[in-house]
Amino acid sequence: MRPLLTLFLSILLFTSCSETPKNYVTLSGKISNPNDLKTLTISDREGYKKEIKLNDDGTFNDTLNVKEGIYQFYDGNEYGRIYLKNNNSISFTLDTVAFDETLVFEGDDADQSNFIIANSQLQEKYLTDDLFSGTEAEFSTTFDNLKAAYNSLKGDYKKLDAVYFTEQDETFEAMQKSYTNYFMEKLEMKKLFVKGTPSPTFTNYENHKGKTSSLSDFKGKYVYVDIWATWCGPCKAEIPSLKKLEAKYHSKNIEFVSISVDDARRSGTMEKAHEAWKTMVTEKELTGVQLFTGNGWEADFVQDYKVNGIPRFILIDTKGNIVDADAPRPSSKKLIELLDELGV
Repeated sequence: MRPLLTLFLSILLFTSCSETPKNYVTLSGKISNPNDLKTLTISDREGYKKEIKLNDDGTFNDTLNVKEGIYQFYDGNEYGRIYLKNNNSISFTLDTVAFDETLVFEGDDADQSNFIIANSQLQEKYLTDDLFSGTEAEFSTTFDNLKAAYNSLKGDYKKLDAVYFTEQDETFEAMQKSYTNYFMEKLEMKKLFVKGTPSPTFTNYENHKGKTSSLSDFKGKYVYVDIWATWCGPCKAEIPSLKKLEAKYHSKNIEFVSISVDDARRSGTMEKAHEAWKTMVTEKELTGVQLFTGNGWEADFVQDYKVNGIPRFILIDTKGNIVDADAPRPSSKKLIELLDELGV
């Protein structure tokens, strides 16, 4: 081989092997049946956020400068998680009609993302609404079975290193601790607020339609109470289901009462909190009885029911007695089953 050609090939080989890593990840794919805005949003807990516009056929292709880690991506109300690392090229496809079931990742480090979705599907299988309805022994058994299934799943992803699974194990343990704390709180709630005992009451809360309302005004009817706030994301996520529920039972012997705990803690002043409540009720055309405590979290009814997180739902019977101090959410089929069982 001629010396000049040899030198050229050596330079070319060196250049190829020492290529500077890209300071971005290339993300592409296709979303079938996307949201109306045809926008994919990528974000993380540290405040990173980027919106990617989808093409007319649902495809997308963009670059993102990221800190290595797990990110969330949103299409409307649905979301998934993805592992992103600069210098990688990764893609995914999904159909929003069956979001988790159709989500598939391909490309660099795709196994990290595919494990996340497989683990999420595993949790959905075991962590159902029934989890919090059973005994403490049943709760423990469910988590034992989930842990065994989780460890088995890890065996299907042998290419992933120990560091990755260490982080996933920590996430699993944190999730289990959170679920356990919530379950124990529900058990304690049942002890404190026994079914059939008189419910705590409220008096003269401001009604959005004018004047005031008290719990005694609804005696003779079942009362489904929603304790919420305008700034609460999970609360607002329940609004569509609550409106459908109110429409379904509009002529039945039940009143749907929403009590806002908006106050100066979030809004700055009670006046601003009050205005935020009035505005949202009007703009979102909220139905049922819409009430404002005037004292936020310090309101007597809120304190008496030991509300420390929202949304919180409470069901009271026609005589003013407790049916369930921690009732199912409007979006849960358990609520319909409960109301049907009561003959509402």
